[in-house]
Amino acid sequence: MDNSADDIRKRIRAAAAQQEHHDIPPSMNADVVLPSNPRAVPPNSERLIVVGASTGGTEALKIFLTPMPGVIPPILIAQHMPEMFTKSFAARLDSLCRIRVKEAEDGEPVLPGCAYIAPGHSHLLLTLQANRYICELSQAPAVNRHRPSVDVLFRSAANAAGRNAIGVILTGMGKDGAQGMLEMKRAGCYNFAQDEASCVVFGMPREAIALGAVDEVCHLGEMAHRVLAHIASPRRS
Repeated sequence: MDNSADDIRKRIRAAAAQQEHHDIPPSMNADVVLPSNPRAVPPNSERLIVVGASTGGTEALKIFLTPMPGVIPPILIAQHMPEMFTKSFAARLDSLCRIRVKEAEDGEPVLPGCAYIAPGHSHLLLTLQANRYICELSQAPAVNRHRPSVDVLFRSAANAAGRNAIGVILTGMGKDGAQGMLEMKRAGCYNFAQDEASCVVFGMPREAIALGAVDEVCHLGEMAHRVLAHIASPRRS
């Protein structure tokens, strides 16, 4: 990394640390969007990957998604980003990846070989209709001051998919996604977190690790490989 990039990274981390220690009013949790109702028995054997990211996440998602083969379980992504950017961000990733990457639409089926990015104006939820996984968008209030919220996506995965889901939490400021990842783990999911060395801001992964919600901590450059290895391994009982 050159000196200018290193300086930018240090400035972002300093700003994140200042915000995390600043007194701010409490925010709402995922209960304002959907109740926690983890699925004990998955409705089918279809695997899914759900990903949450914030500060530094646009580059982290590129690094995570570009090694993915064309045949891969569906991927649902909540990236904290203003709504005017999510569609073009998805299109850029789509041009770089072997999988299809698109902005999620309300009511569309979740298909293998595709990644769905939450639009910046809505929460993205995984729902189940007639034993098929579906994207649902919600304009319910912000959770952890974010819409889309990672906690909402992760809770919906615990509710709809149970142990079929695989969780990934990447670089980001704050704690969004930590509680949802814990709910996923309690539902039988296997979860990954990006390590501190490769994060721009370690806040979100750190909070998930502290809650005991994470099974593996990986360098970003190894994350895709580790997720693919887990998918190829025998299912846990």
